[in-house]
Amino acid sequence: MVLKAFFPTCCASADSGLLVGRWVPEQSSAVVLAVVHFPFIPMQVKELLAQVQQASRVSIAVLGTWCHRQQEPEESLGHFLEGLGAIFSHEPWLQLCRERGSKFWSCKATRRQVPTSFGAPGEDQVMLIFYDQRKVLLSQLHPPAALPDRQAGDATASAGGLAAVFDTVARSEVLFRSDRFDEGPVRLSHWQSDGVEASILVELAKRASGPICLLLACLLSLVSAVGTCWVFKLWPLSFIWSKLSTCEQLNHRLEQLKLIFSPQKAENPSQLMRKANILVSVLLDVALGLTLLSWLHGKDRIGQLADALVPVADRVAEELQHLLQWLMGAPAGLKMNRALDQVLGRFFLYHIHLWISYIHLMSPFIERILWHVGLSACLGLTIALSILSDIIALLTFHIYCFYVYGARLYCLKIYGLSSLWRLFRGKKWNVLRQRVDSCSYDLDQLFIGTLLFTVLIFLLPTTALYYLVFTLLRLLVVTVQGLIHLLVDLVNSLPLYALGLRLCRPYRLAAGVKFRVLEHEAGRPLRLLMQINPLPYGRVVHTYRLPSCGCHPKHSWGSLCRKLFFGELIYPWRQRGDKQD
Repeated sequence: MVLKAFFPTCCASADSGLLVGRWVPEQSSAVVLAVVHFPFIPMQVKELLAQVQQASRVSIAVLGTWCHRQQEPEESLGHFLEGLGAIFSHEPWLQLCRERGSKFWSCKATRRQVPTSFGAPGEDQVMLIFYDQRKVLLSQLHPPAALPDRQAGDATASAGGLAAVFDTVARSEVLFRSDRFDEGPVRLSHWQSDGVEASILVELAKRASGPICLLLACLLSLVSAVGTCWVFKLWPLSFIWSKLSTCEQLNHRLEQLKLIFSPQKAENPSQLMRKANILVSVLLDVALGLTLLSWLHGKDRIGQLADALVPVADRVAEELQHLLQWLMGAPAGLKMNRALDQVLGRFFLYHIHLWISYIHLMSPFIERILWHVGLSACLGLTIALSILSDIIALLTFHIYCFYVYGARLYCLKIYGLSSLWRLFRGKKWNVLRQRVDSCSYDLDQLFIGTLLFTVLIFLLPTTALYYLVFTLLRLLVVTVQGLIHLLVDLVNSLPLYALGLRLCRPYRLAAGVKFRVLEHEAGRPLRLLMQINPLPYGRVVHTYRLPSCGCHPKHSWGSLCRKLFFGELIYPWRQRGDKQD
């Protein structure tokens, strides 16, 4: 039988001693975690392993012996190490040796309880696999997939074997707290053999983070309690809170901050990664917001925007007036119903006149409003963008009104024509059963239905033209708001911390491993080097993508075209009864 021995590269130059690790019988694998150096007392070694096993819940044991002959020239050391198998009984018993003055290694695995046909102890073949213990400890193994960059000669290990190796190293972190410089009875060599990595600043930050997070969590809970007060649940305030993008983004950021400063520790690496992604996203959002704030308050750009806003609004209103005058004539040579055309045109012109009066009434306060809006950028770029989306919605409210009027009138005529068309075919819509049933009509009903159908069919082109023009204008505004919402969702949901890990330390996000052959000669054990395959960027984004606020609707092209054809309203927010496609 072939046994796989995973040996850390940091222990290749360690002094002779005992191999400490975990035996995985399902995979016939031995995961070496550390080397215990001489001198040691066997009872103290067993006590240390029992403590580590109790803390990590990993069956840690002495797997065999390690002999480094470049540092130990005595020939009797090998016989002494072989005799340790009687004290630390383990099946199979590994014997790894690095030969003096040579790059070759010798590996043996003996079984005393399984004799061969000649009565000698059984001996298995050993495949020696080197791995970087630090990278395996800090990495997080994801479900393996077939990677496109697999080269010839590389092999991908099975999911079970990889999970056992990564889980063993990750859960045995308690063993790595002691090294060969400790004054204790047991000295070890592992990935921190040169000393435990720590600093005074890190320890101070860890101790201070608990009270600070608790204080911020209490403040955020107080703000959340104020937001859920009964005053804000009254009808006008609750409606505004649910429809404005700024309120939705503030609520989303508040939930994220409560998760970040929660005193509860992350239960698994996925929750820890989510907290880190949210923290980096919030910090980047605030940094971009402060950059925007400094740009707006530099060189009096807010005053320049306020001075340019009123002329732009007047220009838009003037263009709308020209468009309505064009529709009230003979647009593109089309013959419209003159009476209905004049009524609709004057109705919309009156609304434009009201809108111009409203803009000029608000013009003295526009600069102060923009100053406060720019100041809100210190809360983050997403807050500023959400306020910009709401401002666009307020500035184009007259276009929204035109669209609603045209859509309602067009929808009324479409549904009226469909009902009268069913009348001609002797059918009607059954409201109770929600289906079309047969029905018999008398002569007066058919005569009145014919008159109404004729009137609606001749008035439909005029209504459809106004609906088409204002729908295009509304879609233009919705497109601009959609781009703003897309940028906000990008900042909210992009896993920046995970992408930074993938860029700077790709081994932290492991998709699998590949092996490189180090030695393959007859009569020598096969030696391989295990290398970590990083997770592709697409899978990083897909795995660690953060949830967005989701306040805007998501329509498929089919549902959007159906709503446009039948004159149903397209809201900039998500309705309660909307079905997500």
